[in-house]
Amino acid sequence: MTTSLVGGPALPQARRMVTDIPGPRSAELAARRSAALPAGLASAAGVYVAAAGGGVAVDVDGNSFIDLGSGIAVTTVGNSAPAVVERATAQLARYTHTCFLATPYEPYIEVAETLNRLTPGSHDKRTALFNTGSEAVENAVKYARAATGRSAVVVFDHAFHGRSLLTMTMTAKNQPYKHGFGPFAPEVYRAPMAYPYRWPSGPQHCAEEAFAHFAQLVDAQIGADAVACVVVEPIQGEGGFIVPADGFLRAVAEFCRERGILLVADEVQTGIARTGAWFACEHDGIVPDLITTAKGLAGGLPLAAVTGRADVMDAAHPGGIGGTYSGNPVACAAALGVFEEIESGRLVERARTIGEAMVTALEDIAAGTDVIGEIRGRGAMIAAELVVPGTREPNRDAVAAISRHCHLNGVLTLTAGTFGNVMRFLPPLSISDELLTEAFDVVRDGFASL
Repeated sequence: MTTSLVGGPALPQARRMVTDIPGPRSAELAARRSAALPAGLASAAGVYVAAAGGGVAVDVDGNSFIDLGSGIAVTTVGNSAPAVVERATAQLARYTHTCFLATPYEPYIEVAETLNRLTPGSHDKRTALFNTGSEAVENAVKYARAATGRSAVVVFDHAFHGRSLLTMTMTAKNQPYKHGFGPFAPEVYRAPMAYPYRWPSGPQHCAEEAFAHFAQLVDAQIGADAVACVVVEPIQGEGGFIVPADGFLRAVAEFCRERGILLVADEVQTGIARTGAWFACEHDGIVPDLITTAKGLAGGLPLAAVTGRADVMDAAHPGGIGGTYSGNPVACAAALGVFEEIESGRLVERARTIGEAMVTALEDIAAGTDVIGEIRGRGAMIAAELVVPGTREPNRDAVAAISRHCHLNGVLTLTAGTFGNVMRFLPPLSISDELLTEAFDVVRDGFASL
């Protein structure tokens, strides 16, 4: 099977290993990298990509890997998706940049109109565009503070919201995201996440007890009238694809409405069709006041957004929000291509099909091993939490061994989790059924090798 890439030949959709991993050309680039880049810029795989599309990535040595990571949920519609390439290429030929704050342009408005239409809720909305997920989350907090006149922000255990000063503060995990980078931003408070698998009294009590802790923190310790917003990932990404216990997010949303606190859904990793819905908050039936998107929004080009209630978004004073590159016209054109690919290819439904196939494969693997503690996620965002057999102790060694096996045998995978013991699977929605099956055969062999 092949997929046509605009501007280049068809890329064979096959796993193919022609050298050791890493190959000689990748090893050469790694040496150049170590001499030119700082050590803190770490990479999970030791191979360097030359081409990608459909469900594969080909390295500089000609090895073809099945992609189960999508650039960390970025190339949701597939790398170099035709509509993305066509629209971005045409925009490049017209102009690359004017700065929307200086000389505006239509593609920005088109992206905003589309997000206003697609996000949950029938209320009047506005959208502002930025470059990264961190920028989107940080600006959502700025909008919330401007609209409420309050300063406090509430986040949750296991959260990841970015690497800027404020969003790094909002992120829960110390290593590698926060260690040595303090002091941190003030007025950020953390509540327990309703994490069913690891809730001390069991999953049946998780939603109720986690909400009670959250409510007590806000009402008794912070003071609800001091809280501008609660920021939550409907499914926690870097935290390990944690799906909050059923009912928890709805209770939090109702609590916020009653106290005039704005609810911000961080959909940077979950949004734009990844979970089998346009936005993951739809699975819980909640309508946030503000939603942040990035990653999958523009098919690999840097673009992020805050979409929210018109009265909230209009609260910031003119000139208070923006950036030189925010809403770059080429990235906006790419985003319009992403929307086209999702709607014409029915990729929301495709995400559900892929998710069902991955869960089935992982359940089959789990039947033959005692290191999988839980399989969880939604749509094409599925994870397996690995534990020491007979316990719930995190098993980072097993994750490392399986990941290495997959990489050496032509499958790109990602890890996650506060304890580093989660394998996460984020294939592009353009992957074929055959490639997906073959990839999980390799994953299965990785578990067997333990």
